[in-house]
Amino acid sequence: MMLKISAVSYEDKLILQNLIQLYRYDSSEYDGHVLNKHGLYQYKYLDHQWTDEYRRTFFIYKDEELAGFALIMLGVPREFVKLSDVQETNVMSDFFVLRKYRGQGVGKQAAFDIFDKYPAAWEIRQTQRNHPANQFWNKVINEHTNGSYKEEYLNGSWDGPVQCFQSNKYD
Repeated sequence: MMLKISAVSYEDKLILQNLIQLYRYDSSEYDGHVLNKHGLYQYKYLDHQWTDEYRRTFFIYKDEELAGFALIMLGVPREFVKLSDVQETNVMSDFFVLRKYRGQGVGKQAAFDIFDKYPAAWEIRQTQRNHPANQFWNKVINEHTNGSYKEEYLNGSWDGPVQCFQSNKYD
């Protein structure tokens, strides 16, 4: 399997917007997202992916075919994270792998590549009811960190599991 992570250019915004529709559709059974009057799922941070300095947006390719995306935030200050206790933390905002590629290691390898590209403290959150995402992230993070991570279920400003860990680049 050849996997490639590549930055999303502003010119490819429409492609990302289309993938976000699939992502929101898939996750709507867990998070309650609803269609707007135009039959679309809203994603209010789309333009922020290119205007906020701390955001990074990637397409995931398997064997040259588009397989998903990852939206991350780098160096988020302590007051904006849920579990991390370090000064700045990277956050996996949104992560999506097309159904066609699930269960093939695409998501795991993409996550590993991103964690290795940006070694630091990381925080990943899932909604309370999204058990498949929670299982995926626990498996991936456990393998990436050799079990050295913490997970808590939060209620309040965020309802759901949050994993926190330190990623170190292995050369």
